[in-house]
Amino acid sequence: MKRRDFIKSAGAGGLVAGSLAVAAPVVHAAPRFKWKMVTTWPKNFPGLGTGANNLAKLITEMSGGRLKVKVYGAKELVPAFEVFDAVSRGTAEMGHGAAYYWKGKSEAAQFFAAVPFGLNAQEMNGWLYYGGGMKLWQDIYADFNLIPAAAGNTGVQMGGWFNRQINSVDDLKGLKMRIPGLGGEVLRRAGGTPVSLPGGEIYTSLQSGAIDATEFVGPYNDLAFGLYKAAKHYYYPGWHEPGTTLESMINKKAFASLPKDLQSIVMNACKVVNQDMLAEYTARNNAALHTLVTKHKVDLRQFPDDVLIKIKQLSDEVVNEIAAKDKQAKKVYESFKTFRDQAMAWHKVSEQSYMRAREL
Repeated sequence: MKRRDFIKSAGAGGLVAGSLAVAAPVVHAAPRFKWKMVTTWPKNFPGLGTGANNLAKLITEMSGGRLKVKVYGAKELVPAFEVFDAVSRGTAEMGHGAAYYWKGKSEAAQFFAAVPFGLNAQEMNGWLYYGGGMKLWQDIYADFNLIPAAAGNTGVQMGGWFNRQINSVDDLKGLKMRIPGLGGEVLRRAGGTPVSLPGGEIYTSLQSGAIDATEFVGPYNDLAFGLYKAAKHYYYPGWHEPGTTLESMINKKAFASLPKDLQSIVMNACKVVNQDMLAEYTARNNAALHTLVTKHKVDLRQFPDDVLIKIKQLSDEVVNEIAAKDKQAKKVYESFKTFRDQAMAWHKVSEQSYMRAREL
């Protein structure tokens, strides 16, 4: 009896000890982050602004709310052209804009947005993702505490809105035109005056006569801005921006603070938006151009061949001169040009020949 009583008491003690040994572990909640995204676009502006909104929404949803991103349009937190500095110094964790706005920081940055007579959207993505372009972009932005990512593309843009006809290169002389990046330098070389303006100031400047002409994006955005009310002649093609890549810039310290899965979500969300925006512009430009021409009676015109030939010559001069005087620009341009030459050779037997065949 005594032995049975001893065994029972020992068993009871064992159960108590066992229950202590398998106590539930302490579970720590996954860290959560709140980021600000500043943009160069007016708040909720179609295509560009909504593309930034879409990026923020994707990151928030894909992370299950662990990384929430709030978007600020131009002037809401910082002016449009201060986005680069704001993200660089950590005032905001992300930015959305176009790299040609930052030529004052780096001449080479312009190559990652648009080069006159350069790569179209399809080719830009090929160069960035598989042709070494992204690595070059990352190296340049690293000096500014930034990580770049392609986050949108407009496709081939329009040549712009003009209050006078462009029948020869001489008609560009004295022309005050809102046109950024390398295209602006080409206009200057042709005798015009490039003016840098954020999107929100274009319409009033054109309407008031502060500028004689402007380019912005294409029919979808230009219709939304009402630019047809301020200028009569709508020219194509957009020689200056054949496949404009928009960017997301990310503060390096903020990015490094994220766990690996959230880092992957941020970068892959940028890729999704990069593809989605091009699809949206491809779809919406069709209907918008039809509305501009049929409803608003816009004078749709093609630049004369001799104007395009001269502008292309000036474009080559501008780009080569920039590459000659800036080490980073030279390295980027050599990569860009090599890829462009190869892409052109392939597209002669693929895209171009197909387009021609479709019109037979």
